[in-house]
Amino acid sequence: MEITLIDNVSKSELAEIKKMIGEAFITNELFHEFGDINDRKELVMKYMDIYTDYVYESKALYGTENHKGIVGFIHSKKASVYPQLKMLIRLLKVIPFKTLKKYMSHIKQITGSNKQYATKPHIDILFVCVDKEYQGKGYARHLVEAAKKYAEEESVPLLFDTDMERYAQIYQHYGCELYNQTLASNGVTRYNLVWTSDK
Repeated sequence: MEITLIDNVSKSELAEIKKMIGEAFITNELFHEFGDINDRKELVMKYMDIYTDYVYESKALYGTENHKGIVGFIHSKKASVYPQLKMLIRLLKVIPFKTLKKYMSHIKQITGSNKQYATKPHIDILFVCVDKEYQGKGYARHLVEAAKKYAEEESVPLLFDTDMERYAQIYQHYGCELYNQTLASNGVTRYNLVWTSDK
């Protein structure tokens, strides 16, 4: 299964990708501060729409040929400030200030939980997403393997940060090491994992 950079796709194709990613993140504990599952759906969809644009514009969006498996990953030295600023400005316009303030308070608590590796050159996994109808068919493993290959070529560690215990377990199954856990005041745990080519 070939994983390639997603670039120069039509607006409708990108919209479908963003919809799939957004729907996958509705239950993610990263968005605990957005409300319960039913209440948060619209906001999470908006947030991930903007975030996926950021990943796409950063040339960090990769996927299978049919776009049913998507992974975002970027080298820490290649992350550009402009797309990040653009994303933040857009988020300020669509996420209610009170919600964003609570969310940023949560982010502040977990920021630095990956400093053991993140202070040096590395590859960040931004997300891994597989269409519901294609789950259990090896897509996620192929997406992670593509990121591993890139990290190996660059001779840097591959970092995974997740707020979902189930995903942390899956990444460990794929050969990653869980090296840190941080419990935030809202009861959500951030799991930090790493994969290195010398394992």
